[in-house]
Amino acid sequence: MPHAPIAALRRLIGPALIGTLLATTPAPAFDKLDFTVKNAEPALQTALRNASLLTTAQRDGKTDPQDLFAAAQADYAQLLGTLYAAGHYSATIHILIDGQEAAAIAPLDAPPRIGTISVTIDAGPVFRFSRLALAPLAPGTALPAGFATGQPARSGTLRDAATAGIDGWRAVGHAKASIATQDITADHRTARLAADITLAPGPELRFGPLVIKGQDRMRPDRIRAIAGLPTGETFSPETLDLAATRLRRSGVFRSVTLQESETITAPNLLAVTATVVEEKPRRYSLGAEVASFDGVTLSGYWLHRNLLGGAERLRVSAEVANLGAQSSGTDYSLGVTLDRPATFSPDTTLGLAAEIARKDEADYTADTLSFGLTATHTVSQRLTLSGGLFYDYAKGRDGVSDFEFRNVSLPLGTTWDRRDDSANPTRGTYLVAEAKPFLGLGTTDSGLRLSWDARAYRGLGSGRLVFAARFQGGVIFGADLLQTPRDDLFYSGGGGSVRGQPYQSLGVNLLRINGSSARIGGNHYLGSQLEARLRLTAKLGLVGFYDIGQIGAGSFFGTDSHAHSGAGLGLRYDTGFGPVRLDVAAPTSGTSADGVQIYVGLGQAF
Repeated sequence: MPHAPIAALRRLIGPALIGTLLATTPAPAFDKLDFTVKNAEPALQTALRNASLLTTAQRDGKTDPQDLFAAAQADYAQLLGTLYAAGHYSATIHILIDGQEAAAIAPLDAPPRIGTISVTIDAGPVFRFSRLALAPLAPGTALPAGFATGQPARSGTLRDAATAGIDGWRAVGHAKASIATQDITADHRTARLAADITLAPGPELRFGPLVIKGQDRMRPDRIRAIAGLPTGETFSPETLDLAATRLRRSGVFRSVTLQESETITAPNLLAVTATVVEEKPRRYSLGAEVASFDGVTLSGYWLHRNLLGGAERLRVSAEVANLGAQSSGTDYSLGVTLDRPATFSPDTTLGLAAEIARKDEADYTADTLSFGLTATHTVSQRLTLSGGLFYDYAKGRDGVSDFEFRNVSLPLGTTWDRRDDSANPTRGTYLVAEAKPFLGLGTTDSGLRLSWDARAYRGLGSGRLVFAARFQGGVIFGADLLQTPRDDLFYSGGGGSVRGQPYQSLGVNLLRINGSSARIGGNHYLGSQLEARLRLTAKLGLVGFYDIGQIGAGSFFGTDSHAHSGAGLGLRYDTGFGPVRLDVAAPTSGTSADGVQIYVGLGQAF
């Protein structure tokens, strides 16, 4: 007979070895999942199925017994949490694996094969709040509407109410507000739930020093200037979030985290630690757009995000436009900008800008130079104000004579952006407006140029169908048409205004004193673009559009005004960072074009 310890060892090794062999033997496919819910509304039944790890495993085609067993044991908590969230506190849950309750199976006794799993849930009655107490509350605290006697006692409502109470105190400077005590009692006989929650507001605190961690090239003093955290002022979560937003908006950092200190510095200061990870300092980008009549536009830029260690952004951009255009020559431009955030205030960016260009348009050719100062002030996430002081010079020739323009301008603009997605919006509005007074030098007139670009989006069917509308316009006051810089005049036609019409094909024909006639831009402009965007699949979309534009000299609708329009169809392919656009359009009115135009680019038309 074998020695006793050896026999015992064999008894231990044998089953383990057999279990290992069975586990490595291919198990038969998972046959069936029965999922039954009683005493529950359809919405709750759907929520339970969506929350179940077993239904997820079945949908994903998982058949491994170990995975299914783990999902079954974890499903008790998953399903119970969903029931509590709906106000069901006396539910019963049974999960049977081939007839055996999953919770009764020891973790080391996992079945080597699984045929049928049966989930049976009796949701029981919906509990309602019987007595509620949440105190003390800060002035102006708004509690959830469902946190009231007689309402369904959803666990999420309790959690939201407690969070609202804490947030109310934090909003008035009590950063360390917390829950002191909580007493939640469920009466299963009457299906009622009582809750008594006591809050501990803690002391009113002020912002302490901002501690910087993780920076590489960025100077700590510039990080503090950009964040604009008001040391010594009363703590505010909104101010803390705004400081993080400012740092992210600088473009220097890959990630930004602002963390409140766990301890209070006497007498009532709360330090904040900013942990940052910097982006690579340099970036470049290349782009291209193609139009059948207007040719190819190639653009690119090189960017340094942090030139001097203070988030100074240097950008060098170049563009070659209208390569192979049928009605004009090729345009060239080279521009340089240098922007510095947090100048004068944390929300103000000051910049320098310069550009030289050679323009060979259908109506004129010109060499241009522009340089000046820019300022951008971010009022909120939606509203931005901008201003500048520029000197502009242009020398060239139109169809009749030579010209030279020199002026100093003060462009003032505003941007109001309420779109849900700037690259592919499905709802919201967007407005850009500019007032640009200019002082002419030499033979150039002085005047005021106003322009606007308003857009609106409305999605239907969870955004599958989106209606988009755009209304553009502009007018110039005080300057004679011939003494107005050519770049400030308005044209219509092309992908940015009227598709189906060649680029800048609509202007006004002006009779000169010597009897010669030439076309130039107008000083009045109105334009509109309408689109219906239908998402066919997750990636592919179809667009129908109609565009119209009108140019006038002296008035919007006078005898010297002319209009044209175009319509067509387009395809959109979602790349994840913006749709690829293919539009095919034809003229529907006007005399500025004849034939089909094709446009290819990245991003929606507007």
